[in-house]
Amino acid sequence: MDQDSHNLYMQRAAEISRQKMLAGEGGPFGAVVVRDDNIIGEGWNQVTSTADPTAHAEIVAIRNACGRVGSFTLEGAVIYTSCEPCPMCLAAIWWARIARIYYANTRADAARIGFDDAEIYQEVASDLPDRRIPLVHCPNQEAAQAMREWTEKQDKIPY
Repeated sequence: MDQDSHNLYMQRAAEISRQKMLAGEGGPFGAVVVRDDNIIGEGWNQVTSTADPTAHAEIVAIRNACGRVGSFTLEGAVIYTSCEPCPMCLAAIWWARIARIYYANTRADAARIGFDDAEIYQEVASDLPDRRIPLVHCPNQEAAQAMREWTEKQDKIPY
């Protein structure tokens, strides 16, 4: 992909971030998913407008792209985002199998305007007993049975 294409896709992510933020739809974040030199998904921060804490620009763009292509995987795609993705978005990008992330603003830029993910990065890196939100193991027979049945399920779609 040439530099003009990179600039075009990053510009689109930035435009979406500004337009939707100014329209009151959420924070100043936009993203586009690109595959084979085509935008297959767009998203913007919709956390406050949809009352959904998972509605970050990257997540929305991934949902849009997956719906458009009819698959839960976006192998061969890249994502352009107006800001370095947070840990949740990084995980979604990973699960979607997106090959590369291009970002404009950094996590430090986001922190300066009130979007600080440092605690989340620290939490994820901490050992389970040291986490601020306790993780409590509650073994359950039916949950264990579902795992066993998954391994034997003949028509499963692995991911």
